[in-house]
Amino acid sequence: MTLKIERASEGHCTTIRLIGRMQAEHLDELKVQIKEGGSTIAMDLEEVSLVDVDVIRFLAKCQAEGIRIVHCSPYIRDWINQERTGKE
Repeated sequence: MTLKIERASEGHCTTIRLIGRMQAEHLDELKVQIKEGGSTIAMDLEEVSLVDVDVIRFLAKCQAEGIRIVHCSPYIRDWINQERTGKE
């Protein structure tokens, strides 16, 4: 399964729901979705089954820029935190 991106907007808030395997090759499309979203963005990772290191770095950057990451599995959240703090 590849990545499916669903976007739901309500006013200035946009939730981008990601489903499947998220890899570096999907980041360009995700950046477009974020750019087209409102002023408040949340990424719902509840149904993300697999990520790679480029995705983790991208998600860490998104968090630093104020994008909320919701429904994230513990292993992805821990990996993002490790990447942000520079620990392995």
